[in-house]
Amino acid sequence: MKKKYCGKFIVIDGPDGGGKTTQTGLLADHLSSKHIPFIKIREPGSTRIGEKIRKILLNPLFKDISLMTELFLYMACRAQLVEEIIKPALKSGRIVLCERFLSSSIAYQGKAGGLGEKTVRQIGLVATDRIKPDLTIILDISTAHGLTRIRHRKKNSLDRIEARRLEFHKKVRAGFRKLAGQDPAKVKLIDASEPVALVQARIRKLIDYVI
Repeated sequence: MKKKYCGKFIVIDGPDGGGKTTQTGLLADHLSSKHIPFIKIREPGSTRIGEKIRKILLNPLFKDISLMTELFLYMACRAQLVEEIIKPALKSGRIVLCERFLSSSIAYQGKAGGLGEKTVRQIGLVATDRIKPDLTIILDISTAHGLTRIRHRKKNSLDRIEARRLEFHKKVRAGFRKLAGQDPAKVKLIDASEPVALVQARIRKLIDYVI
């Protein structure tokens, strides 16, 4: 008898250089091999509107975007993603794998940007229509290690966020670690500096408890 799956929302998040795209892709392969219905998305992006907003947000030429403008652009992208993709997917019983979500805004614009966690959460409640992940996995990595990975991979093509100062990225990491401490039942921290296969094995072990 074929197992029925309930819609579950899983977010893979964390500082730059933690391997989110790689690990989300490997997890998608795992779910596919088990014939578990899922959809894989990323933030910002994954919708026609969201991809256009992404080009603005990450373009290093737009250095004059204020932090509040940046926050609202992320939230606009997120609101479209929730309405167009996440809600329908969950309703149909699929697993939603999302690379970044509200947790990123709390860490980047709230903690590192100085807008405050409370402000970001309040705006986020409206943008997401109060939809929350069933599980958020934070791929934690030291700031220096993560940025070295990014720079090695991208050479001189860092995006607008990646190119920010070291101190900013240290605050981002601190923001993510704080989130994990606030809700250890639903926000799990994984050491992303370990080998890719080991990190993936730990992610799959966490996922098994959710799906």
